[in-house]
Amino acid sequence: MDIIIQKFGGTSVATEESREAVFHKIAQAQAKGLSSVVVVSAIGRKGSPYATDTLIDFVSQTAGSMADADYDLLLSCGEIISAVTMATLLRQRGFKAKALTGGQAGILTDSYHKNAELLYTHTDRLLGYLESGVIPVVAGFQGITESGEITTLGRGGSDTTAAILGAALKAKCIEIYTDVNGIMTADPRVYAQAKIIPSISYTEVFQMADSGAKVIHPRAVEYARSANIPLVIKNTFSEEPGTFIVQQVKEKAEGKAAILTSVAHKMNRVQFTIQDEVLSKRELLQEIASHNISIDLINIFPQHKIFTVDKEDQNQLEALLTQGGYSYTFIVGCAKVTAIGERMTGVPGVMARMMKALAKENIEILQTADSLTTISCLIKEEKVKDAVTLLHEEFGL
Repeated sequence: MDIIIQKFGGTSVATEESREAVFHKIAQAQAKGLSSVVVVSAIGRKGSPYATDTLIDFVSQTAGSMADADYDLLLSCGEIISAVTMATLLRQRGFKAKALTGGQAGILTDSYHKNAELLYTHTDRLLGYLESGVIPVVAGFQGITESGEITTLGRGGSDTTAAILGAALKAKCIEIYTDVNGIMTADPRVYAQAKIIPSISYTEVFQMADSGAKVIHPRAVEYARSANIPLVIKNTFSEEPGTFIVQQVKEKAEGKAAILTSVAHKMNRVQFTIQDEVLSKRELLQEIASHNISIDLINIFPQHKIFTVDKEDQNQLEALLTQGGYSYTFIVGCAKVTAIGERMTGVPGVMARMMKALAKENIEILQTADSLTTISCLIKEEKVKDAVTLLHEEFGL
């Protein structure tokens, strides 16, 4: 039995027309003799009646802030509605189908609400349906604790659901359907000349996702990579081949490959500088982590630390620092621009080329960080479009 996972995002299940396109993709897989497990996101985006953000706004405006467990219970509803809708459509068209919650699909998590971690996956129920010719339609983004509490897997968690199930079922591949033709060398809304990337490594796409590119959730990449299952990013509304995500991309037979694969950016960053003569004796980073605040672009010096956080965490971090008696300053309105490419490893002069390119438009670099496959620069948000364009053109992506 050749199993594939087909995950469809919110725009793919939002309208009658788009759901017809989803049905077509599922029917194509069935015609090829494949056994599909379908994973769906909540219908539409903010403003749509059942979109995740719409549900949050409704309760927040009606009743105020929610307990974390209630938040997860509420947010699971959007995906459940999508699952029931698609399963019903499939049955109307002559297929056997069954709508399932994440918990019913066998996804068991820890009890950390809003961003739960997988503990293990039971596959007996899904395999039973597949062997009986039933198409399971699973509500993405959610799981269940051993005590029966519904949890959610963090934003973008439907991708994670698809990868979890793909790994557990030893699927042939995991298809992530969206409204674009594949992963692009840059955000086309920022750089209109961005191109589709035919194939990319797990490492590179993980770095893209982690650096702000809205391609696929980083945790989904990790699950697929650990199981060595190809991921394919495709367009629900076209027959384009999409982007294949694999362990290692084959080198081109002719021509010189570009050093970089893509340029990603992440907005809404706030840079904090913490100055304290006794920092080395205090567990500041541990305190920040205990409050579930994620830090980025960190540089540590003997008398101060510099790092960035998301704008959403600014107020909480300021309160923590003030309560702890730390001396600090911060800069708002920042963005992280990241050059990504496995081929840059060991190649001298990449940072110098980036600096030179950004200097053409007098773009001030507030901070840098690098790894074997990435170089990131912190700049002001209003310079992002210029920076992405300059780097894209400098490295001939």
